[in-house]
Amino acid sequence: MVVIRLSRGGSKARPFYNIVVADKRERRDGRFIERLGYYNPGAKATEEGLRIAQDRLTYWQSVGAQASDTVLRLAKQLAAKTA
Repeated sequence: MVVIRLSRGGSKARPFYNIVVADKRERRDGRFIERLGYYNPGAKATEEGLRIAQDRLTYWQSVGAQASDTVLRLAKQLAAKTA
């Protein structure tokens, strides 16, 4: 199965997450199919903390990819912010 989930990056105590499409059997930070965006929880007020390619997210969901709860929450948060 294909999933849309967060892949952790960044250094210790300074997390940075990529939003990726990956095979469910791959490791969390392992191989992925496509990078859809990123989430930076420690972003300053002047920096962009969240970016998601909504068209690609919609495409992957339409072909059966399952998004994690966190990715769905972040997508909803971004849609509310831009609307």
